[in-house]
Amino acid sequence: MTAHTATATATATRARTGGPKEDGPQILEHVLGWVLVVVVAMLVVQLGLL
Repeated sequence: MTAHTATATATATRARTGGPKEDGPQILEHVLGWVLVVVVAMLVVQLGLL
């Protein structure tokens, strides 16, 4: 076994740690993202930064 084959095998068997192709509760992430936008907008208005 060469070093290249060992590296490719180790990379292929590694667990996924997230990323754009991971399946999950997409609607929850979408809603939480908009909640964050609204909270930041409220903070900006309250501090008079806009």
